[in-house]
Amino acid sequence: MPSPGHSRSQSERVPTGSTSYGQVIEYIQDRLYLASYTHPPNAHTPFPYPVKESRSPSKRSTKAQGGPTAAASPSKASPPVYFSIDRTLLYNAFYHDFGPLHIGHLYRFAVQLHEVLGDPANEERSVVFWCHADSRSRANAACILACYMVMIQAWPPHLALAPIAQMEPPCMPFRDAGYSQADFTLNIQDIVYGVWKAKEEGLVGLKDFSLEEYEKYERVDMGDFNWLTPNFLAFASPQHQPIAPIPTTSPLFAALPSSIAEVQKSKLPTPFKNVLSHFSARNIGLVVRLNSELYCPSYFTALGIQHLDMIFDDGTCPPLGLVRKFVNMAHEMIANNKGIAVHCKAGLGRTGCLIGAYLIYRHGFTANEVIAFMRFMRPGMVVGPQQHWLHLKQGVFREWWFEDSMKEKLRAMAPSTPTKHKQRLASNGQTFTPPNGGSKRSALGEITSNDQSSGGAIDVAEDNLPAPTPGQPRKTSKVYGPSSRHNSPMRRSENEPFVHPDTEVVTMSRHTQGDSESEEEFQLRMMRRNTSRSPMQSSSKRRAISCTTTMTTSTTYMTGGESDVENQGVNARPKTPGSTKSGSGASAITVGKQRSPIRRSTTDTKNGVRKTSGRVGSVGTLASSKSR
Repeated sequence: MPSPGHSRSQSERVPTGSTSYGQVIEYIQDRLYLASYTHPPNAHTPFPYPVKESRSPSKRSTKAQGGPTAAASPSKASPPVYFSIDRTLLYNAFYHDFGPLHIGHLYRFAVQLHEVLGDPANEERSVVFWCHADSRSRANAACILACYMVMIQAWPPHLALAPIAQMEPPCMPFRDAGYSQADFTLNIQDIVYGVWKAKEEGLVGLKDFSLEEYEKYERVDMGDFNWLTPNFLAFASPQHQPIAPIPTTSPLFAALPSSIAEVQKSKLPTPFKNVLSHFSARNIGLVVRLNSELYCPSYFTALGIQHLDMIFDDGTCPPLGLVRKFVNMAHEMIANNKGIAVHCKAGLGRTGCLIGAYLIYRHGFTANEVIAFMRFMRPGMVVGPQQHWLHLKQGVFREWWFEDSMKEKLRAMAPSTPTKHKQRLASNGQTFTPPNGGSKRSALGEITSNDQSSGGAIDVAEDNLPAPTPGQPRKTSKVYGPSSRHNSPMRRSENEPFVHPDTEVVTMSRHTQGDSESEEEFQLRMMRRNTSRSPMQSSSKRRAISCTTTMTTSTTYMTGGESDVENQGVNARPKTPGSTKSGSGASAITVGKQRSPIRRSTTDTKNGVRKTSGRVGSVGTLASSKSR
C-alpha cells in the first residue's frame, strides 16, 4: 500500500498492478529496513525480495538455503509497514545544496519512527523506511538513519555506516551552500563521525533539545540563530538604525533597555528583540561581530553583554592572529560559564570559520567532521574556500591546544610561591654565591661537610681562597691544606665563643726533616711557612705562636707536666684558660700570657716527623730545628 507521505500526483503515475523495484537494505534483522524505490511502494511491491538480493551478508538463515524462491520468515508473514519523509521533512536549500538534514529533522524522524515501531498493530511486521531513487533523496535518507542509530540507539559509527556501504550506486556527497562550483565535498561518513564526535564530547544531545525553540528561532523573521554547542551560538546580523555606538556617559545610554521586559516593550524589530531577550536569558557573555556595522552595539552592552568587533571581508578567511585572539577570549568565557554568540551578515561562512577553529582547537575535530557537525546544527555553515582553509589550518589549531595544555600543566606543577635562596655568609663576613645544582662547594664556598666520599683532600688552588685576617683567629669551616685532619676530635663548632689572643695558649707541633720526607718537600714547607711570618717578629727571636685560621686548629690549654692534648686520644678535654701553668711537654711548646721568647731543646726531635693539622706556619719550631 502506498505511504501516506507521498502526493496524489505521484501515486497517479504508478499504474494499477505495476511493480516498483528498488534496493532494500536490512538495518535491524527482520525489523527495520532502508529502501529506495523508483515508484512509491504499493501492494504489488515484492517484499521480501529474493534471498540473493535482500539477504544481508551477516544474516545466516537456514530457511534461505532453498534458493531464490525461498519462503519468508514467520515475522514477515504480514505485509510490511512503509513510511517516508521525502514529502514531510524538507531541506531548505540555499542554492545547489540539498542536505544534510539538521537536528530538528532528526528529532521529527525519530518521533515518527518510534510511533511506527511502537504501534501494537505493527509488532509482528517489518518496518521499511523508504525514499525515492534519485541521488539526493537516497543520500538524505541514508544519512538521517545512520545519525539516528548513533544519536539515539548509541550505535558506534562503523556499525551505523556498514549497511550503507552496500548501497549501489554509492550515495551522492554533500556540497556547500555557495554559488560557485563545488570543489569541497562531504560524504555521509563525515556527517556520522562529526555527530558522533560531538556526542562523545558532550556538545550535542536530544535529551534537553527543544524542537519548538529550534524551529522558531531558525526562521529569519524570528532572529535566525541556532545553538551549535552549549557554549556557542551562531546568528545572522541584526539590522537597525542608527548604528553608531552610544557612550555610557550619554543620557541616551540610560534610556536603552536594560532588562528583558524593557526589550519586549521597546520599538525594536522583532528579530532584534528575540536576539536580545534570548541572549540575556541564556547567559551570553560575549557577542563577536565579523561583518560591517548594521546595528548599534550599545543595545548589547546595556544588557551587560560584552561586544567585540573582529571584522574581515565577506567570503574570505580570517588571519591567524585574529583567530588566536578569538580562541583565547572564547576559552576564557567558557571557563567563566558564559556563552559566546558569533555572527557575520548571514551567520554562515565567517562565523563557521571562527567557531570551527575553536572546536578543532579544543575538541580535536577534523575539518570535515567539524564542518559536517556545524551544518547538522545550522545548515549552510562554512562556504567556498573557507572549507579548504579549515582543512589546511586544522593542524595549527591542534598545536595551539597542545601548547596551551603543556603550559597549564607546567604552571600547575610549579610551586605556588617562588623559592628564594637564603643568603649565606662566611665566617669572615663575605657573601657566598648559592651552589649550582646542589653540587659540593669547594673554592670560595662554605664546606658543610669535610667527609669526602673518596677520602682525599679537596682539589682547590690556595690562591683562590680568601686571605686570613692577621691577629684575629676565628672559628671557620674552611680547610686550607690537603693533609688536614677531617675528623679532628678537638674541632669546635661555629657557635662557640671566640677566645681573645692574649688569653689563648696555642699548641704547636715541631716538624723536622726525617727519612720519610725528601729535601724538596721540606724546602716547600719552609717557603710556605716563611710567608706567614708575622711582620712584627724580629730576626733574632722567634715567636712561638701562630695565627691559625683553619677549621681544624686545635686550641689547647695546658698545665704543667701534661703532654700534647692532640696526642692524648679522643676523650681528652681542654682545661679552662684560668688553670694554665707554664711547663714543657714531651712534644709541645706552651706559650704564656706574656708570649715571651722560648728556647727549645733538641731532645724533642727524637719523636720523628708529624703531619700537619692544616695550620698555616709554626715559624718558631721550624726556625729552631733549622738552626740546629
